[in-house]
Amino acid sequence: MDKEEYKNKYINLRILKSIQDYLKTEGDSTTALYPIKVPEELIRQMLALRGAESTDRLIHHIFRLGLNIWSEKLYREVFGSHQSLEEFIELVKKGNKESR
Repeated sequence: MDKEEYKNKYINLRILKSIQDYLKTEGDSTTALYPIKVPEELIRQMLALRGAESTDRLIHHIFRLGLNIWSEKLYREVFGSHQSLEEFIELVKKGNKESR
């Protein structure tokens, strides 16, 4: 594996790890990015039906579902299998031990 491939896999591993950590929590992140695109009718009807707090929870739930699906796709594209991921993690650990 060349340096560029290693770097790409390492960055993607960190992305996947951060998503995993985020999904384990209730998603109480200190970072917010606006605007997100949401169907206006969904917002309007949910606000009328359930109120602002429930609508916010629904949008966050939809985001988490999408994030989960996207991270699974990224995992398959970058690593392909659990064995490949484990081998790369061992390579990273070995590199960290050698750099100490």
